[in-house]
Amino acid sequence: MAGKRSYYECQQCGYQAPRWLGRCPDCGAWGSLTEVLVPAGSPSGVSGRSRPRSGKAPAATPVPLTEVAGVEHRRLRTGIGELDRVLGGGLVPGAMILVGGDPGVGKSTLLLQAAGALARQGLIVLYVSGEESLAQMSERGRRLGSDVPTLYLAAETSLEPILDHIGSLKPSTVVVDSIQTTWSDALESSAGSVSQVREVAGRLLEVAKRQEVSVWLIGHVTKEGSLAGPKALEHIVDTVVYFEGDRDQVYRILRATKNRFGPTDEVGVFEMHSGGLVPVENPSALFLAERPRNTPGSVVVATVEGTRPILVEVQALVTPTGAAMPRRVANGLDSQRVAMLLAVVEKRLRVGLGASDVFLNVAGGLAVREPAADLGVVAAVLSSARNAPVEATWAFFGEVGLVGEVRRVAHMEKRLHELARLGFTRAFMAPAGAVPLPASTTIETRSLLHVGELAELLDPMGKCGLTDD
Repeated sequence: MAGKRSYYECQQCGYQAPRWLGRCPDCGAWGSLTEVLVPAGSPSGVSGRSRPRSGKAPAATPVPLTEVAGVEHRRLRTGIGELDRVLGGGLVPGAMILVGGDPGVGKSTLLLQAAGALARQGLIVLYVSGEESLAQMSERGRRLGSDVPTLYLAAETSLEPILDHIGSLKPSTVVVDSIQTTWSDALESSAGSVSQVREVAGRLLEVAKRQEVSVWLIGHVTKEGSLAGPKALEHIVDTVVYFEGDRDQVYRILRATKNRFGPTDEVGVFEMHSGGLVPVENPSALFLAERPRNTPGSVVVATVEGTRPILVEVQALVTPTGAAMPRRVANGLDSQRVAMLLAVVEKRLRVGLGASDVFLNVAGGLAVREPAADLGVVAAVLSSARNAPVEATWAFFGEVGLVGEVRRVAHMEKRLHELARLGFTRAFMAPAGAVPLPASTTIETRSLLHVGELAELLDPMGKCGLTDD
């Protein structure tokens, strides 16, 4: 290796060191520093930067803001309604979008379907895969109904040929599957390293902005569930979306965590079939389709994701335990908030849970993050603890405070409309106050505010909807 030098780079955070270290001084990861070769002729020192590229792009001329057209009227509909919802109304020309998710969750399937839908509109789309052959991609594309003449496939891992394909085809959209398998010959490090990921993303970003080509990047995730590679990758792209869901189940949730051109609180719901991912237009009916009736511990909660109200089933199981430390398990809910709510139930409502295991689950795989689910969690726990089922046509939403009060939440009108549309007869909530409730809503509301009113949930024969077995 005469004439070459090397340095060591952390594959988690990008920290560079002149010699190998067992633990990264920056992020604390063990065994994450790998050797990166520096070609002869590169500047001395630990850098990890690529060699200068020949040619220099001309400087852009400043333009007054009032003379620049916006992007809203230029959005491209992908043809997949749930995907357009998460993106904020469609695909923005020149945007770079990073899609992450667990292996097998359906990232490649979704983007190949979207590529086919765009190609059916007469647009040229280039799908580049470094993980599948052309025969494998074409077979999957035909199964998904994406066999369109303007959809081009390429099995390539080198960045420079990919850029040549973009220059010759001049596509409107490019899909790179995946960013971790793509490498540039400007660096001698292996594909997937921090320097390679940063270099490839930077070069593709330059092409996307200069030629207004929409670029989709599929990214791998670590065992902790975060996107692999440097955190700078998420700063480079315009939009970051995660595909959530257990690959053994049929439901998938698409959620944006960063979006420069739209909201980040919208979610898209898909159902996996043999023919691909099918958008779910009515997720409330889907999540409640298999809800058991007259079962203790099962309640319906009216949540809002972005602009869409979604009804979900919150299940609770309270069972005696012989362990010294009772278990507290929450699936689809914030575990810290659940611990707080259980403490409120014990302290304010005088319900003993210290000798019981408590398990909570949101059916269907949707992660509920808003505090409006608090009242539903409390009702589900009390229902299971008293072995008293909740009426099937009653629902709950409201934030519960540390002193046991129920607070108002946003979008009360949307929640009530959705409950009435699906046949619910009563909603338990905080007093509406100055919030105007729709006159057309036929659902009966039951306001809870003070600790004494919240304690009515303890009465299995009360008006709160709990009935004896």
